[in-house]
Parts: sequence; structure tokens; C-alpha cells
Amino acid sequence: MASPSTSISTFELCSQSLASDLSTDERQDQILLCIANSLDDTKLGVDTFFLIYAASLVFYMQAGFAMLCAGSVRLKNLQNTMLKNVLDACGASLGFYTVGYAFAWGGSSMDNEGTTFIGTENFFLMDVEQKAFWLFQFAFAATSATIVAGTLAERCQMLAYLLYSTALTAFIYPVIAHAIWNNTGFLSSYQSEPLLGVGVVDFAGCLVVHTTGGLTALIAASVLGPRKGRFYYDGDGKRCANDFPGHSVALKVLGILILWFGWYGFNTGSVYYITSTNSALLAQNAAVNTTLAAAGGTISALLAKAWLVERETGEAMFSLADALMGCLSGLVSITGGCAYVESWAAIIIGLISGILYLAGSRLMIRIGIDDAVDAIPIHMICGIWGSIAVGLFAVPKYLDASPHIQANSAGLFYSNGKLLACQLIGIIFVVGWVTVLMLPFFAILHYLGWLRADSLEEIVGLDISYHGGVHPSGDTDNESSYQDEERQYYERRKEQQRQKQRNKIRRRILLMDLSLSGRNAVTDSG
Repeated sequence: MASPSTSISTFELCSQSLASDLSTDERQDQILLCIANSLDDTKLGVDTFFLIYAASLVFYMQAGFAMLCAGSVRLKNLQNTMLKNVLDACGASLGFYTVGYAFAWGGSSMDNEGTTFIGTENFFLMDVEQKAFWLFQFAFAATSATIVAGTLAERCQMLAYLLYSTALTAFIYPVIAHAIWNNTGFLSSYQSEPLLGVGVVDFAGCLVVHTTGGLTALIAASVLGPRKGRFYYDGDGKRCANDFPGHSVALKVLGILILWFGWYGFNTGSVYYITSTNSALLAQNAAVNTTLAAAGGTISALLAKAWLVERETGEAMFSLADALMGCLSGLVSITGGCAYVESWAAIIIGLISGILYLAGSRLMIRIGIDDAVDAIPIHMICGIWGSIAVGLFAVPKYLDASPHIQANSAGLFYSNGKLLACQLIGIIFVVGWVTVLMLPFFAILHYLGWLRADSLEEIVGLDISYHGGVHPSGDTDNESSYQDEERQYYERRKEQQRQKQRNKIRRRILLMDLSLSGRNAVTDSG
């Protein structure tokens, strides 16, 4: 065996593996065949590594979401929020392993024709050869579930959150992914005969991932209700909102930067294969446009909020929180068409997303929806805008470069309106599917009492009620940490509940003893 420092060419390796009795022509043919097979193996290895690396970046976004949520909640709910982010990944992995992947991609092959509503093969990853592809798709499913974590923060029960996360990744999300990304999906642009000859184009999940997660967050928040004390009415009967600032701006900044970093895997990894010329072209374009849209969203949200505050108070204020959320809005909105639009269009998409975020955030307050991290305007509203933007700005040359895509129409600014019409149909489908299933799902949880935490538990903090965590006074919580009287009352009530449970157990033991004594007496008399 050669030492690590010794370099052996593919030609030499192939030559050494040949039999010595071959003719010159046979030897040349065998060497060429061996080299071709070696290149195929190298291509497979490179593509597999690329997909695993991209999946790792996407999964690393879980850390970004965790930091963003941690910085956005009050300190008394920190442990609870962190655990829910961990449960997202756990519930998503189990749900997507058992049935989710099968429903989304089961039996998927470019040779398949026709239309199916849901996949019917590869449950529990049976007969799946490309497991790196499963890893990448799992990371996407987990991202869709994590979007809701911040929205329901500080008032949602643990059991409800685990049930929701599993249901979304096992069934709700996979059906949408199948319809839009699978080549047998009825909305897919990869169909042999796509909708309107075009199909829905969603390169990296603007509609499939973000709109799905954002709409689910809206439904859940509507059923769950706002946090205690979040809204009040002034003397004119107008709804107003109390500010519940998070305990750490630094964690929010760290979370956004981690998400931005992970988004390069989210968008560029969606080419799946990196060794072809067209895939490299699309990946480069996706990476550049991801950067520009994020920058555009940050700047527009920052300046627009400063202008609004100046109009209302007479003095401009530059909000770090709105700049961060504008950045995330730009990232969401470019996801659908990052590989298919020009760089100038990516900037426009990002600029508009920052404005839409501010408008959506104010709208949520006006209608009484409590969203602790503004996930609804960012993921739902900007996700819808990003899908529409594909129908406006998609460039023919990039669509043609996409492998296997059957689209024969580009954005409205370059072609007819067929692609835009398909995008609108896709939005209607996602909104309808998620609403029809998730609204009764959360309503049932609420009816059973499994959705919202107890009012007193919410006031003292879910860290105490669920995790036994007590933080000392003097922290930055806007409720002056935990009020001693509330905590003492909560502890007294919990002790009363434990005492009732102990008494119930004693009564059961006593009844069992009496029953056994009666049986023994009957036996003795017999």
C-alpha cells in the first residue's frame, strides 16, 4: 500500500487492476471504462458530501431559532422555550422517519408519471438508498415546525407542542411538499404535464416551508389567545398592546446571524447536486441573491420604522429589533426564487419584504394576535410575497438551467402570466390545506385543555411550573423577575394538589386492604 504522501493517478490504479494477457485495444477500452466508473464514484461522493453539508447548515438554523426565541422571551420562560426548540427537532425526526418522508417522497423517481396526492412507499426509510436526501428534507421539515415555537412562547403546554410538531412534520407538511416538489405532485413544475404547462415554482421552500409554518402559527395563536396582560383597551375603546420585551438583545442578534449563515445551506443546497455546470450556476446565483435580499430587508425595515416613528413622535429612532426582523423577512421572501431571479430583483424583493413585515406586525396587534417573535408577518406574509415574486421576476435562462424542470413560462416581466397564476393557485392550496387540518387540530387540543398553560403557571413563569427553575430577583425581566406573593401562592396550591393526590392514593390502598381482609375472612369461615 502506498504511503499517504504518495500520489497515484487514476490511470495508474486502473492499469494495475487489468489482466496482463489483454490486447492493446482491449486494455485501452478497459482503462477508459475504469476511469469513467471512477469519475462516477467521485461525482456521487462529492454530491453526497454537498447534500450532507447543506443539511448540516439547515439543521444549524435550529440553534438560530433557539437563540432568537431565547432573546425574545422573558427570563421566567427561558428553559421552557429552549426545551420546545429541542422537541421540535426530536418530534420532526421521528415523524419524518416513520411516515413523513414516505408521504412526501415515497417512490419518487423521475421515471414516474401521472399525478398522486401522497406518497405510498419508503415508510421507516425502507428501501431508501439516498439517505443524505432524507437528512436534507428532514432539516426542512424541522424548520417548518420550529417557526411556531416563538409565536406560542410563554403560554403553551409542553404536550400540545410535541403533538403539534409531530403532526405537522408527519402529515401536514409532507402533503404540501409532495404536491409542489415531487414530480408526481399535482402542482409540481417537475411534472411531465405540469399545471397550466408551468406548475408551481418554489426553489427552496418559500411556500412549502415558510408559508406553511407561518400560517400554522397564525391559527395556533388565534386559538391559544394572547399572553396575560398583552392587550388592553384605552378610554376610546381602542385595542392597545403592552410591550413585553425579551431579556436579551444580544441573543436575538446572535440568532439572526446564525439563521443568515444557515440560510446559505437552505437555499444553495436545494440544487441537490453540485457537480453539474447548471447546478453550480444556480447555487452561485442563490447564494448571492440570499445575501442581497437579506440586506435589502434589513435596510428597508430600519429606515421605514425610523420614518414612521419620526412622523408619530417628531424624532426618528433606529430600531435594532425591527432591523433584525427585516433581515429575516428578506431571507424568507427570497427563498422561493433565489436561484431564478437576477440580483437587482433580489434587492427589490428584500426591500418590499421589510415594509411588509412592519405592516404585518402592526396588523397582528390591531386584530389582537399575540406573536412573541413576529413569526406570522415574517414567515406567512413574506412567504406569500416571495411566492408571488417568483411569478414576477423569474428569468427564463435560470428556469431552463434547472434540471428536470418542465416550466415553459417565466415571470410576468419576461413572459405571460401563467407562472404567476400557478403561484397564486399554490398559495390558495397551502392556505386551504393548512387551515382545514390545523384549525380543528388546535381547537380540539384547546377543548381538551391540553393547549394553554394554567393562568397562574403563566404568571409565575413556565420555568417554575414545568421545570422547577427559579431565578433570583434583580434580573432584567419586565415583571421584576418573579413576584414573591405569586410564587408563594403557586407553591401552596401545588402542595395542596400533591396532598390531594397522596390522600387519594391512601384511600385506594385502604380500600384494597379492606377488600383483601374481607376475602380472607370469607376463606377462613369456609
